[in-house]
Amino acid sequence: MDMRQMRQKSAEELQAHLAELHKEQFSLRMQKATGQLAKTHEARRVRREIARVNTLLGAKK
Repeated sequence: MDMRQMRQKSAEELQAHLAELHKEQFSLRMQKATGQLAKTHEARRVRREIARVNTLLGAKK
């Protein structure tokens, strides 16, 4: 999701998206630990998107 779409969301929607991202990050970490992670760049993408959402939530407060 790009920044333009995220800026249009409310704080509650961003919190829900953040929870989904944390679940995805956990899943990717478990896949990496068991050697099943094929797309290693996904972990970096999720980490950066979490940072973007946190930045927007801080700006909305």
